[in-house]
Amino acid sequence: MTSSLLSDNDQKNYQQFFEDAIRMGCVWGLQSSDGWAQCDSEKYKNTTVIPFWSQPEFAEAHQADEWQAYDVVAVSLEEFLDDWLTGMHTDVLLVGINWDEELNGLDYEPLDVLHDFETALAGNG
Repeated sequence: MTSSLLSDNDQKNYQQFFEDAIRMGCVWGLQSSDGWAQCDSEKYKNTTVIPFWSQPEFAEAHQADEWQAYDVVAVSLEEFLDDWLTGMHTDVLLVGINWDEELNGLDYEPLDVLHDFETALAGNG
């Protein structure tokens, strides 16, 4: 239950991503006929980031401007962990986690996110 959209604390938003994703069994991205929403990393030059959110409402907040033609699409947690994160690592892409409405948030290495999920899941087992 969320009374407002994301916090201005990137670490809190990161933690919420894991809690929501594990509870809901999926994560959310934006997809169009051109592919998945992505943008350039502000942290690393010449590196692309694909953002994901832990709740559909968080992704819906980004259906504007260059992403207005994108649909909010669920990715099962199993697919995200087994295919997406390792594939993004191979393709040298970063993961944007629970970015706020102004696209503020951090970029993460996919294998770091995978490790953090494995740690969180082990704690829930």
